[in-house]
Amino acid sequence: MKIKKWIGRTILAGLILASIAGVAGMTINNQVIKQERDKILCAVTEEKPELKKVETEALKAMDADCILVLGAGIKDDETPTPMLKDRLDLGILLYEQGVAPKLLLSGDNGTEGHNEIHVMLNYVKKAGVPEEDIFCDHAGFSTYDSMYRAKEIFSANTMVVVTQTYHEYRALYIGEKLDLTVAGAAADQMTYAGQPAREIREVLARVKDFFKVMGKPESVLGGDVIPISGSGMISHGE
Repeated sequence: MKIKKWIGRTILAGLILASIAGVAGMTINNQVIKQERDKILCAVTEEKPELKKVETEALKAMDADCILVLGAGIKDDETPTPMLKDRLDLGILLYEQGVAPKLLLSGDNGTEGHNEIHVMLNYVKKAGVPEEDIFCDHAGFSTYDSMYRAKEIFSANTMVVVTQTYHEYRALYIGEKLDLTVAGAAADQMTYAGQPAREIREVLARVKDFFKVMGKPESVLGGDVIPISGSGMISHGE
C-alpha cells in the first residue's frame, strides 16, 4: 500500500509540475508575441501579394543597415523551399524599393550536402542584386546565431528582418535583447505544408530563446568581422 501511495503521489506531483510548466511556457509565448507584434511593419500575404511603395515608408524611416533574410531550407542544390523563396522574393523587393542598401542572407552551410547560402546567393544574384550588396552568413545555424552574428560579425545595428509571421516574433525578440534595432517584414505568400507542426515547434523555441537571450551566449561559430557597410563579395565563399 505504501508503494502505491508513493507512486500515486509521484504521478500527481509530476502532473502538477507539468501543468505549471505548461502555463509558464504559454505565458512566455504570449508575452513574446504581444511584445513584438507591432514591430512587424510590412507584410505580403496570399490575399495581398503585391507590395506598394507606400507600405515601406516606415521601414525606410529606420535607415536600416541591411535587410536580413533568414534561411528556411532548400529542396536541392539550386532550389529554395517555397517558404525560403517567399522570404527571398520579399527581401529582393524591399532592396529594390530602397528600404536598405544591403542584403544579408543567413543560412545553414554546416555540411557539403546542405548549403542554404549557395542557393540563396544564386537566387538573389539572378534577380539582379549587385554582388557587392549581398552579404552571406554561412553559419546561421539557428535564429539566435543569425541575429547574434548579424551584429557581431557583420556590424549591423539596425535591420529589417524578413521571415514568415509566426517566426518574426522570436527573431525580433532576440534582436532586441541583443541590443539591435529591428523591424519585421513578413513573407506569408502562401499556405505552407507542415505549418501546424511548425507552429508547435515555434512555441517551444520561443520559450527556449526567452531564457537563452538572458545570458547572451556567443554564436556556435565566430569569425572575422565583415562590416555590412563595405562590399559583401568577401563573404560569398564561392
